[in-house]
Amino acid sequence: MNTESILRAAEAIQAALLAHEADIEALDRAIGDGDHFINMKRGAAAVVALRDELATLAPDAALHKIGMKLLSSIGGASGPLIASFFLAMAKTMQERGADGWPQIAAAFAAGVAAIQSRGKADVGEKTLLDVLIPVSRCFTRLAEAGTEPATLCAELKREAEQGMESTRDMIASKGRAAFLGERAIGHIDPGAKTSQVMICTVCDLAST
Repeated sequence: MNTESILRAAEAIQAALLAHEADIEALDRAIGDGDHFINMKRGAAAVVALRDELATLAPDAALHKIGMKLLSSIGGASGPLIASFFLAMAKTMQERGADGWPQIAAAFAAGVAAIQSRGKADVGEKTLLDVLIPVSRCFTRLAEAGTEPATLCAELKREAEQGMESTRDMIASKGRAAFLGERAIGHIDPGAKTSQVMICTVCDLAST
């Protein structure tokens, strides 16, 4: 991973989020606070606007700067959660580098663990972690096995899709959806949808 690939991913994620605006907003209106897409859109725009500043930085420094920017740009509970992901990734990359898939997978796992710790949530609670945790475990396993990039990315996309769909039949225990009880059943978690969109977008870039 280099900084240019991070910048390309940021731009692609921004475009993908805008393309899925109607889907994500509909999910958030159904069981969320109604501001999830607005916050994610604001965060994506803030990161893309940093291109000139990030371009001269090493990957770990670029991710750290992204994390700090998101902390001040995204409102609600999402800001600290998403920021912690990038800050933890940056720290792990600084320690282990980003020269190969195992190192990138380790950084991704550190980011997911940071969200899990800050959000005090786990798989099965109808959150973005129902996508991120299974994807992280799959990523680590495939990267350590030396799986070729196209196959690895295809498997991560499949895992993200399954994780997102799994939230449809869950009763939420975190966030506003937790107050809906069984009424939240039948709706995909908006954070899980956003995570699936972003993961699939990055995988499409990485496999080409």
